[in-house]
Amino acid sequence: MKHARANIGTASARRALPELAPAVPPVETTDPIVAREIRPVRKTSKPPSTEDLGNIKTTAMSFRNMHEHGDLLLKYMEARKKIFIDRLKWHVPQNDGLEFDQYDTPFCHWVVLHEFGEVIGGVRLVPTNAKCGIYTYMLRDAQAGILPDLPTDVLFFKAPVEVGIWEASRFFISETVPAKRRRVVQSMLFGAMNDVAKENGALFILGIVPYVWARWARRLDVSATPIGAKFDIEGTQSQSVLFNTSSLNS
Repeated sequence: MKHARANIGTASARRALPELAPAVPPVETTDPIVAREIRPVRKTSKPPSTEDLGNIKTTAMSFRNMHEHGDLLLKYMEARKKIFIDRLKWHVPQNDGLEFDQYDTPFCHWVVLHEFGEVIGGVRLVPTNAKCGIYTYMLRDAQAGILPDLPTDVLFFKAPVEVGIWEASRFFISETVPAKRRRVVQSMLFGAMNDVAKENGALFILGIVPYVWARWARRLDVSATPIGAKFDIEGTQSQSVLFNTSSLNS
């Protein structure tokens, strides 16, 4: 994954994992970009219909309980391959039809939305105090210069190592989800991610999202703050963001 500061189109950003919507812990900085909190536009929206909800189920998996969910973890990694390798053309590890990397370890939790046996969305959560060999979590390792496909200035401050801060990555919604259901599915996945993070002691979640993430933050009714400069991942303009898990009542 090459990175660059050049201006590029955002079409691929809209198809990636931009639905991850963060909110704000206090950040001591005078940088006007960091200080610009993206606040939601508060609207009274009608609840999702039974048709929109369908038969969607949410499952949180870890190494401890993945045996209880049959082949769901395999289907989740197959779905990741379809999104990040087949569609977005990311240069990330794959084998036997599965996409994975060095952060899929016993430290992580996978949150998966599925319906009638089909994975329709997912996200990976890793605590920032995780360490496996030379790797910790994606943003910290990028900052340390051990991920050559990511820039080292992904954060405006030193990457945290705190039990109460988790990283979210590989957030996606399947292409099979029709447009009229996407907002509901996005909200469900974001809410489930938030719940799982809080259940495991997270106060804040950080991650990399496409640069156009602000529109999804407002649409999902959460506040958000950028915590890093814009950069390019495989043709997708991206940025590091952070949100407070208590900001969303899921």
